[in-house]
Amino acid sequence: MRKIVIAAVANNGVIGKSGSGMLWNIPEEIKHFKNTTTGFPVILGRKTFELLGKPLSNRVNLVLTRDASLKNVSDNVVIFNSLSECFQFCETKKYEKVFIAGGGEVYSQAFKYADELLISFINFSVEGDIFFPEIDRNIWYVDNRDKQKKFEIIHFKKKT
Repeated sequence: MRKIVIAAVANNGVIGKSGSGMLWNIPEEIKHFKNTTTGFPVILGRKTFELLGKPLSNRVNLVLTRDASLKNVSDNVVIFNSLSECFQFCETKKYEKVFIAGGGEVYSQAFKYADELLISFINFSVEGDIFFPEIDRNIWYVDNRDKQKKFEIIHFKKKT
């Protein structure tokens, strides 16, 4: 099973602002995220999941939280207390791939497990306090680039 980090990152590395929703509205980038992740499980931190306001449709939402009192709310929202539990669930279900979609803490944890990074680099900077982890070019190489008007999608793969 391929473990793929998917994110949108501003020029200055910002991915979010505490307690705030999306910091930009780029319909083409949202469409890319939806088209890429639809039909596959998506791992989200609890804060990110709550900011969305509702589960991502046509995807199993795997919500990561330290709060052991939270329980599954529907068939397409499953609560886990660790990334390894999420991955075990996906292996059991025989998913081809799983997407890790944030937030900041989840990305930091997921880097050591990820096989690929699918990053939309946004062409401007924004104010925020949640940053994407640094991509170490000794570990990751660029497999593909897709230049868009307001962002560039770069597909990284882990060096073997």
